[in-house]
Amino acid sequence: MKIVVLCGGVSTERDVSLVTGSQVYRALKGKGHKVILLDIFLGYTGEIEGLFEKDIDWDAKISGVKSIAPDLEAIKAMRKNPEVLFGENVINICKMSDIVFMGLHGDYGENGKVQAAFDLYGIKYTGTDYISSAMAMDKSITKKVFEMEGVKTPASIVLRKGEGEGIPEFPCVVKVCSGGSSIGVYIVRNQKEYDMAINDAYNYDDKLLVEQYIKGREFTDGVIDGQALPVVEIAPKEGFYDYKNKYQEGSTIETCPAKLTDEQTLAIQGLAVKAYKALGILAYARMDFVMDEKTGEIYCLEANTLPGMTPTSLIPQEAAAVGVGFPELCEWIINVSLKKYNR
Repeated sequence: MKIVVLCGGVSTERDVSLVTGSQVYRALKGKGHKVILLDIFLGYTGEIEGLFEKDIDWDAKISGVKSIAPDLEAIKAMRKNPEVLFGENVINICKMSDIVFMGLHGDYGENGKVQAAFDLYGIKYTGTDYISSAMAMDKSITKKVFEMEGVKTPASIVLRKGEGEGIPEFPCVVKVCSGGSSIGVYIVRNQKEYDMAINDAYNYDDKLLVEQYIKGREFTDGVIDGQALPVVEIAPKEGFYDYKNKYQEGSTIETCPAKLTDEQTLAIQGLAVKAYKALGILAYARMDFVMDEKTGEIYCLEANTLPGMTPTSLIPQEAAAVGVGFPELCEWIINVSLKKYNR
């Protein structure tokens, strides 16, 4: 197949996206596909005719994920018209492919805008459609859907910039509504920490979520084509599962399959599938959970419609636990994603 692996962009998860793209590119190339790795924002300025036949090492300049978020203003300065997401030749190259593997993370890619544009251009892509992408990206909408569909989730209130700061009950969690990789997420225990978190979080988003803090074990579970994968337990060595702990090797202990009773495992997997269906997700996604240390109740925190595919990512670990290697996982995602075009 002719495949474009699309990554990069100008979201706070740019670095993660680049590594996801690099991993997927190598895997699919190793399986004999004709693959191009393309930064959605920077694009490609050369001649595109016969591009899939050219011998180019597309990921030669991509390195690992840094411990801090990328300098997006420096990236935007690399182009004359940074207000336009699609870089030079991106649409035309994607139209030449059989399918685009979406290696994007964060606002650009997970909020449904790229999917909607591709639908208009007739470009096939991996992952879910634009509607479920948009709903899952906005945590306040996700929570409303969960509550309507009986998916247990922590109580929360929504704050909007300029409309007051709410009256929280400590401890609580402050998070941006449309972020990812735990950027703009804060666990706060007093008014001073709360005020600082609110001020900082508004740098990332104009809409925030103040959420009930549930202390307990953290889990995640992937769903592919409506079927739950093995559950992973996530235990950061320090602090919580923030940007650094997610992407720096050795920062977090990840146990797959998680050490749970059969009943607990089935409960998390069942809730993952229920959340997946509630949001109308197609192809694949990953849901995050916390189990209350006192009551044992399981809460669904959010859904990730384009989960990471980096060396430390969770979906690849879950697939490996059932005997599916990384290259096979990439092809599996492509195959289930193509189903949405045959409905």
